[in-house]
Amino acid sequence: MNKPPMLGRDDPLPEADSPVDDATVIARSRVEPEAFAAIFDRHATEIHGYASRRLGAALAEDVVGETFLAAFRARARYDVSYRDARPWLFGIATNMIGRHRQAEVRFYRALARTGVDPVIESPADDVLTRVAAAGQRRMIAAALAGLSTADRHTLLLVDWAELSYDQAAAALRVPVGTVRSRLNRARRKVREALGGVNPMVSTEERES
Repeated sequence: MNKPPMLGRDDPLPEADSPVDDATVIARSRVEPEAFAAIFDRHATEIHGYASRRLGAALAEDVVGETFLAAFRARARYDVSYRDARPWLFGIATNMIGRHRQAEVRFYRALARTGVDPVIESPADDVLTRVAAAGQRRMIAAALAGLSTADRHTLLLVDWAELSYDQAAAALRVPVGTVRSRLNRARRKVREALGGVNPMVSTEERES
């Protein structure tokens, strides 16, 4: 894959609504750090939503701040052959969420007990809407709490963040085969918790 050219300090940064990719913006931010704000503007809402689903809104704010601070500091090492920064950012966010794994398990266990999910804000959330409509939210929360950290990371990057298998592998820095084996194991446990039904299906699988 061809890498985008490095931009000089005097080269104009494309307008926010121009179809410029993340890699170009990150490359520019190496000489103009303020350009990195565009990466935050593009992806912070999605990262916040993902972290909220896993930890609750209070800790999600911390995860977003930690994620983009770490990304800013690591921007010089970003591989600009990857034009979409989402897998990179979700990988960092997943590492930050991993630091709160005990809080995450407590969050799921509380949801499993009460069935009350304070994070659901809109019926536009496709996965969660289908889960809620099926009345299975509590059982899924209990199943997620019982997964290993690695399996839970993989399952939720694919099913909630809607990364492809390749993107999830890049985010977690593991082979695609590892992503597939973790998904098979995690989904089997979710299906068992739901009596053989698994409403958590990725976009990639729905399209295929």
